[in-house]
Amino acid sequence: MFIHPRYEPLKFSPEISRALAQKLPVVALESTVITHGLPRPQNLNLAQDMESTVRENGALPATVAVMEGFVRVGINQSEMEKLAHAPDPVKVSLRDFAASLSQKTTGGTTVAGTMFAAHRAGIRVFATGGIGGVHREARFDVSTDLKALASIPTLVVCAGAKRILDLPATLEYLETMGVPVVGYQTNKFPEFYVTGRQLPVSVQLDDPLKIVEFAHYHWNVLGMNSAILVCQQVDPSHALDASLADDAEAQASKEIREKGIRGQAVTPYELGRVAELTNGKSMRSNIELLKNNASLAAKIAVAMQAALRQKAI
Repeated sequence: MFIHPRYEPLKFSPEISRALAQKLPVVALESTVITHGLPRPQNLNLAQDMESTVRENGALPATVAVMEGFVRVGINQSEMEKLAHAPDPVKVSLRDFAASLSQKTTGGTTVAGTMFAAHRAGIRVFATGGIGGVHREARFDVSTDLKALASIPTLVVCAGAKRILDLPATLEYLETMGVPVVGYQTNKFPEFYVTGRQLPVSVQLDDPLKIVEFAHYHWNVLGMNSAILVCQQVDPSHALDASLADDAEAQASKEIREKGIRGQAVTPYELGRVAELTNGKSMRSNIELLKNNASLAAKIAVAMQAALRQKAI
């Protein structure tokens, strides 16, 4: 198959193209939360709410997805609806881009996939829910998110790692790969929809400008190439009770082993099953923390662009 030499896999929406040209604050948003993370219609409602949250805090949202042979950086309302209602969307991580583009499939980008696209697009700030990590069921099953965090220089705003994972092993991997884990207004690593109380972060920073200054030292002064993981706790009013989460996760994990579920299918199954076992409480918490992370990411993007304009970094 002949590929035109001028083919560029990234396709920007007009709004994001203008924003990047004018050096306006932009926040990348993933799309597996639309295609694989939530049921309909919550998936579409959340995607719209996250974009609105980014705008309300002074930045422009760039939802990333794979559609019609392109990596879309910024999608409009009709494209978002198409993505939310896609009958058989693929889950696009680093290994999956070539297959998805060449076969022109519709797909949602994971944390790693969105980081790759955002970095190539020149977007430094990205908001997600919880990162992937080392799985409890099989510790050799390590999410590509961790490799991306070790090698793609972006600011990733999250609520820690998904609690269904082996969190100590996940943090150990990040330490080994030199990825700073920044706690925003906390010195404990968040546990997704449960407030983290045991595992430490590598540094606590309490306002967006301090995070921007940290990033300047990490990337520009020291020449590091890893991502910076910025973690904030779920709002206590929306946090899931730890014992309820423990019981639901143990049951879901048991079912995964019994059914032989592996690879990219593990996380969607486990999150969906935990939502069922908690009568939707985990899903409601997930929705709120995603919007909260979008808000913080927008504030960081605004602070970063202001510092760049003032030549403070």
